[in-house]
Amino acid sequence: MEWLAGFFDWLNDPTAWVALATLVILEVVLGIDNLIFISILTNKLPEHQQSRARRIGIGAALIMRLVLLATISFIVQLTEPVFELFGHGFSWRDMILIAGGLFLVWKATKEIHHSVDPEDHKEDMVGRAISMTMGAAVFQILLLDLVFSIDSIITAVGMTDHIAIMYIAVICAVTVMLLAADPLSRFIAQNPTIVMLALGFLLMIGMTLIADGMGYHVPKGYIYAAMGFSALVEGLNMLQRRNRGRRKATGQDAGGAH
Repeated sequence: MEWLAGFFDWLNDPTAWVALATLVILEVVLGIDNLIFISILTNKLPEHQQSRARRIGIGAALIMRLVLLATISFIVQLTEPVFELFGHGFSWRDMILIAGGLFLVWKATKEIHHSVDPEDHKEDMVGRAISMTMGAAVFQILLLDLVFSIDSIITAVGMTDHIAIMYIAVICAVTVMLLAADPLSRFIAQNPTIVMLALGFLLMIGMTLIADGMGYHVPKGYIYAAMGFSALVEGLNMLQRRNRGRRKATGQDAGGAH
């Protein structure tokens, strides 16, 4: 029972509670990247499969992060350089981030092209109709889950030495993702301009992952500040369009009354 007592020995430490609150908030913010990707991807599925795919994807993210926490000594070693190129030592973490960033850039660019030219993706090169399947969506979600999970765990390791705090923060963050997934997906689906904005976010996140893997760390605060500002501007545009539509409808009603 000594290991169990050690697991909860942080409960009487006020600084540990501060670390827990900070880590929970940070993990939730880091989960936004993952959630945006899941929402865009699952919205391409038939409606009756979307919610299930989101639950599977987010559930897989939770399992993956808990498993990675159980092998935390191995995860920490992923930051050790494996080879050197152009004066920079590349670790397994760097290579995983670069691969994940390239995948995100490719996926976001492809989806932006499909949004701009919606007819283009209905057929493949030999003219056959194609569509997103449940298995393909879950597979792509799992790939990005792995990238975001490793980044999330390494962030957690850098903030606290208490494994229990890491577990609680991860569970809280994934729970928030699970609760927010359906409302966020519906909001994105109902507002076409939000889709393009979200794809722009994914493109920026992908480039950030590549830069991070290449040794050029971009502070997350800058990224999320840019995302927040863009979302605010888009929110004002949506409000303007809604008010303009109401005024137009009211003018038509008044004209009809005369």
